[in-house]
Amino acid sequence: MPDVDVPDVEVPDVEVPAVGDGGDDGEGVPSVCEVTDVGGIDDKSFNATAWAGLQRAEADFDVTVAFLESQQQTDYEVNINAFIEEGCDLVVGVGFLMGDAVAAAAEANPDQNFAIIDFAYDPAYDNVAGIVFGIDQAGFLAGYAAAAATQTGTVGTFGGINIPPVTQFMDGYVYGVRYYNDQNGTDVSVLGWDPEAQDGLFTGNFESLDDGRTLGESLMDEGADVIMPVAGPVGLGTAAAIQERGNAWIIGVDTDWTVSASEYADIVLTSVLKRMDSVLYLMARDVANGTYATELFVGTLDNEGVGIAPVTNFDGDISAELAAIVDGIIAGDIQTAP
Repeated sequence: MPDVDVPDVEVPDVEVPAVGDGGDDGEGVPSVCEVTDVGGIDDKSFNATAWAGLQRAEADFDVTVAFLESQQQTDYEVNINAFIEEGCDLVVGVGFLMGDAVAAAAEANPDQNFAIIDFAYDPAYDNVAGIVFGIDQAGFLAGYAAAAATQTGTVGTFGGINIPPVTQFMDGYVYGVRYYNDQNGTDVSVLGWDPEAQDGLFTGNFESLDDGRTLGESLMDEGADVIMPVAGPVGLGTAAAIQERGNAWIIGVDTDWTVSASEYADIVLTSVLKRMDSVLYLMARDVANGTYATELFVGTLDNEGVGIAPVTNFDGDISAELAAIVDGIIAGDIQTAP
């Protein structure tokens, strides 16, 4: 699959189609079917971003798309098998937590094509495309922006579950703050994550907005005025708490929160972008064209698989600094994670 170079896909509110729309429609139109993580299809983040890319592909190419929502982790296997039985040409699992379920399905169905976001198998399966992201690179840019914007000298972050696709955001964030300190002689501190110990603040789930509110309020009480929640829709609870207090910024994840969570646009500093929409758009195009191949994709700043949204609600201009940092990261001159 070529480098990611299609335009960003906005993440709209989702109208749920009939699942039966997926699979072989009797006229030979190929199909791509998404199994969501427990956050749901309209999480305004991870699952919705993936679905938006498939919807765009359906509009542009001769391919049908469908999804099944997982309410709990035991639904992963059930939903994957349902799509296999329907005859979906490519079944996509959204999220690291689906690693075991997709692996089991791939072993049991060697002629079925799969893709999985945020997981790469070693050794690889011949019938599974792994999709992973160097999201620490983009998190680094967000950390630098947070350190530039803070008025209290303290910023914060927390995650949903302590798994690599979450903590990689947080690694980059802390390293970006440290880089700002090194470059500017400041001493901005980060609450919520220690990249050396790989330990920090987590809700233990990707669903509870109440937990997001609680952790957001706690971080603000400790002085943080920029918070990056890496927990899907849980972060919307944090955003609500920040908006009510009116004295902090939020950093969105996965998609541009000024678009996907526009009710909070006035408090968004930036968003860390994981362009799974663009990757799945291209995969669905390849399915439509009969050129799909189960190869590993690694999204980076260099191939625009990751990035950050424009910095907003901030009087300073750090665009030139961020551009120079991007060049340094791509060149391998700047370390973005342990």
